[in-house]
Amino acid sequence: MGNPTHTEVSVARQSPQRPDADEPELDATDGPVEPEVERGSADRSLWDEVRIDPVEIALPAGTGFTLRAYRPARELTPTDVAERDEDDPFLARRQVVQTEDGEDEEVVILDEEFAALSAEEDEEEGRAKGRKRDADADADAEDEESEAEEDEQDAAGDEEVPLFLTHKGRLLLFKTPEALVSFIRSGAPNDMSQLDSWNELSERVEPADIAPLDEDTYELDLVVENLRGGHDTWDPTLLIEAGEVARDLSYALRLPAVLDMLSAGSSLDDLDEALRSSVNGGIGAFLGRRRLKKIGAQTASLGWRTIVGKISAVVDWRD
Repeated sequence: MGNPTHTEVSVARQSPQRPDADEPELDATDGPVEPEVERGSADRSLWDEVRIDPVEIALPAGTGFTLRAYRPARELTPTDVAERDEDDPFLARRQVVQTEDGEDEEVVILDEEFAALSAEEDEEEGRAKGRKRDADADADAEDEESEAEEDEQDAAGDEEVPLFLTHKGRLLLFKTPEALVSFIRSGAPNDMSQLDSWNELSERVEPADIAPLDEDTYELDLVVENLRGGHDTWDPTLLIEAGEVARDLSYALRLPAVLDMLSAGSSLDDLDEALRSSVNGGIGAFLGRRRLKKIGAQTASLGWRTIVGKISAVVDWRD
């Protein structure tokens, strides 16, 4: 659509009859004109008080609204995935094997195609890490490990972790703000009801409040196509934000395979770090762009296709 002509602008500015300040502006049908609310400019006081945020997520199947909060891990009960995994035993890609001590141990299996490509890229790095571990081993390693684990457990309990509007291992996504508000007010079971601020939210929230900030809006539906376009077309903001919400979702929804694909040292984590460096400016940006050139576009797009597919598989769409 073209820009307004000079004449149109002049007419708009020289309107001879302006309504009084106390009277609502009227349109051509004498009805009140609703002011256009810019995204994220709605009153945020409710969300600040309840420490919960509205979130908008776009997936290949559509775009929906949900909620997200961060709380210390020790205060939250994780979503129950037993029923979900019974419905689809291959969803989490997990197997239980017996260790030499006879104890059961859960092993996470990555998507085979992605794992094969990643293995080729990481083989040499893995050998180097193995040699370093052997060189650093000593007689006191076991005691030090035990102390470190205790410290990590204490720290993990205090660490703030994500919680979404979920139920029985599935993410609840609503196609309209009205549908989301109706659910919140309904008293239907969900994992967010354990929050001490949930009742206040259910009493006060209105559809107009469901206005996610730009940083709480994620376009997972665009990630794979963007990566397939090649290094020169990669959108750092899109990909970095996708990584952030994918990590949050995989933690909250208990998707160990996705968490592992995005874990420190993985090829997708290397992609994320290189993207962040590339937008920081200075010598770091130069080095980040050089690192991006070394990351395989096929591996990245295949990995993200798997991630988006696994997240989509645990979405419960609500009208």
